Amino acid sequence: MAVKILIKRRVPETKEKELNLLLNQLRALTMNQSGYISGETLKRVDYPGEYLVISTWRSTEEWRKWVLSEERTEIQDKIDKLLGMETEYEIYAYDY
Repeated sequence: MAVKILIKRRVPETKEKELNLLLNQLRALTMNQSGYISGETLKRVDYPGEYLVISTWRSTEEWRKWVLSEERTEIQDKIDKLLGMETEYEIYAYDY
C-alpha cells in the first residue's frame, strides 16, 4: 500500500542556502531508491522558515529501508546539526 511521508523542518534564514545544498544531495539519492514514487518540497507562506517535504513511497517498509540507510543517515545528521533540531516525520497511508 502506498504511503505519504511528511517531513517538517524549521530553517533559520541564514541557513537556507546550506540546507538547500544538503536537500539537493538527499533528493538526488532518494530518486534512485526502490519504492520511491515522487516528492515535493513546500515552503510555508504564513510562517517563514518552515518547510514541508511530501514524498510518496510504495510501502512503509521501502521508506524505512531508505530512511535507515547509511547514505541517508549521513546527510540527515548534517541537516539536523545545521538546524540544531531533529527533523519531524509523519507517515500516512491511503484509507480505501
